[in-house]
Amino acid sequence: AATKLASAEKLMYFCTDQLGLEQDFEQKQMPEGKLLVDGFLLCVDVSRGMNRNFDEQLKFVSNLYNQLAKTKKPVVVVLTKCDEGVERYIRDAHAFALSKKNLQVVETSARSNVNVDLAFGTLVQLIDRSRGKTKIIPYFEALKQQSQQIAAAKDKYEWLVSRIVKNHNESWSNVSRKMQASPEYQDYVYLEGTQKAKKLFGQHVHRLKQEHIERRRKMYLAVLPQAFEALIPDLDEIDHLSCVKAEKLLETKADFLKWFVVLEETPWDATSHVDNMENERIPFDLLETQPAEQLYEAHLEKLRNERKRAEMRRAFKENLETSPFITPGKPWEEARSFIMNEEFYLWLEESVYMDIYSKHQKQLIEKAKEEFQELLLEYSELFYELELDAKPSKEKMGVIQDVLGEEQRFKALQKLQAERDALILKHIHFVYHPTKETCPSCPLCVDSKIEQLLGSRFIRPNERNQKNPLSDAGIDRINLVILGKDGLARELANEIRALCTNDDKYVIEGKMYELSLRPIEGNVRLPVNSFQTPTFQPHGCLCLYNSKESLSYVVESIEKSRESTIGRRENHLVHLPLTLILVNKRGDAGGETLHSLIQQGQQIASKLQCVFLDPAAAGIGYGRNINEKQISQVLKGLLDSKRNLNLVGSTSGLKELADVDLRIVMCLMCGDPFNADDILVPILQSPGYRPSPGGGGSGS
Repeated sequence: AATKLASAEKLMYFCTDQLGLEQDFEQKQMPEGKLLVDGFLLCVDVSRGMNRNFDEQLKFVSNLYNQLAKTKKPVVVVLTKCDEGVERYIRDAHAFALSKKNLQVVETSARSNVNVDLAFGTLVQLIDRSRGKTKIIPYFEALKQQSQQIAAAKDKYEWLVSRIVKNHNESWSNVSRKMQASPEYQDYVYLEGTQKAKKLFGQHVHRLKQEHIERRRKMYLAVLPQAFEALIPDLDEIDHLSCVKAEKLLETKADFLKWFVVLEETPWDATSHVDNMENERIPFDLLETQPAEQLYEAHLEKLRNERKRAEMRRAFKENLETSPFITPGKPWEEARSFIMNEEFYLWLEESVYMDIYSKHQKQLIEKAKEEFQELLLEYSELFYELELDAKPSKEKMGVIQDVLGEEQRFKALQKLQAERDALILKHIHFVYHPTKETCPSCPLCVDSKIEQLLGSRFIRPNERNQKNPLSDAGIDRINLVILGKDGLARELANEIRALCTNDDKYVIEGKMYELSLRPIEGNVRLPVNSFQTPTFQPHGCLCLYNSKESLSYVVESIEKSRESTIGRRENHLVHLPLTLILVNKRGDAGGETLHSLIQQGQQIASKLQCVFLDPAAAGIGYGRNINEKQISQVLKGLLDSKRNLNLVGSTSGLKELADVDLRIVMCLMCGDPFNADDILVPILQSPGYRPSPGGGGSGS
């Protein structure tokens, strides 16, 4: 029969959550009177207690066991508080159990919740032998297993919290309700309790808030240098100010509130400003922190370094301007050793000095070119003996260079000989074709200035009433196809471009024409070699040959081109003006082969109904394949064809010019400080003045 014990108002259950908090939990008491008992847990405290003798406790436990043994009920010895256990006490307790018929001993810790369930399970197994035997695990081994179990449960719970909680303003009541059904939450609460789960939640929220604050802090600190640049960019104003004094100076600036916000409560990271995402202004009390002070010092240092670098740049420029070794065109590698010193390298990269040097060289070269141009004007008599449209021979160029060679302005361009020779050729071109486009002062030529002056003060009737299809009456366009084989077309195109101005304009009879060249050397049926494109409408074709094969190529290409346009609405390629030219091999001025090629060319020209030009004489034009006179002859022929086809603008303006009352001829030197406005403005302001419709510089 079971043992019956009496109880008076004893609670049935005890747990750590109830210690001192019994009123927060449901009260369950043992029933009054006798109750049945099937087994006993004999508890022994193995911790070092205050004012307690373990030997006396063990003696009391021994006497208690003797009483329990009389009931014939199973007894399990439970060692409590093993987390604070004394090794000798634990050893003595095991010896006591061994002396009492091998009583089973379970080492437990209620605070750590280690082996508590095992103690009850062991007793149940002794009561009900049908159950499997329970394995008793020592305290430290059980503690290790439990720690691993708790750690795994904690990791899963923290993962759950991090997945659900993204905002540091979340509350525990709201989040715990969301997690209630999650096994990760349930397992951890079972092992560690609700309070520890809440504590981990609080740590996660605190971490989120700190990360949020740190992001805001980094954002403010990133903007702070910009605020310093905007409000206190002057070194003289802050050079000797501490950070505290600089704060007072900042408050006086007009744009202070654009960059900063002064909070009523501080520090800023403990106020609601942390969550005010719309206000990105910097909390003013942030300047009192060490990182902000470091940024202020960095701003000061930056301004000082910039001033020093500016001083170095000025000193370097002064070195360039005063050094006699710096001449136009001298490479940096040659000039560096004369103008650099150690202090320069301390403050600026060499690339900065190279950039300054490059700009200085550009100014030197421009000035030297201007002075050289003046020199050429002073020696104008050197260029009067040249034939019209001709280029100087090598001998003539040698004479020009010998005469100018002793002049310092000539020597200044010693390292730029190619540009110096180009200036001479350009000057020769200007002497024989003096227009505003070939003027050395272009675009500051007096002719251009007068046109701008008249254009800015008056609107012509034809500009007011209609759009002129030829918007630039002073410059027409010539589109020329150059057909040749084995590099003949490309070579001639390059030679013609060499005779043009920098913007591809060519002078014919004193007038500028925009020249567009299309060299073709392949199959004309391919789009890439087509005579005509959406952006190129040919006005004529220059056909080159120097052999039977190249002549056959020209004939086949012309026939293919004409065949491709038969039946089309726009078949003007059939009537495209052609010029056939035999390109004389350099150094070959005669012979049976040349005579045969001339005859064949004349026959083909008659067949194609085109112009045939005799070959160039050897040695003309620096050994060019075709001389400049032949090129001019071809282009003049194209202009005549265009006029016949009414492709050049009407000549009604000439009639209008005949009706003007007053013509003004001005002679001003381009580049003179005297302004053309001073001469023309009194006339232009006359009430009876109106511009002539036909010319830019005519009035009536």
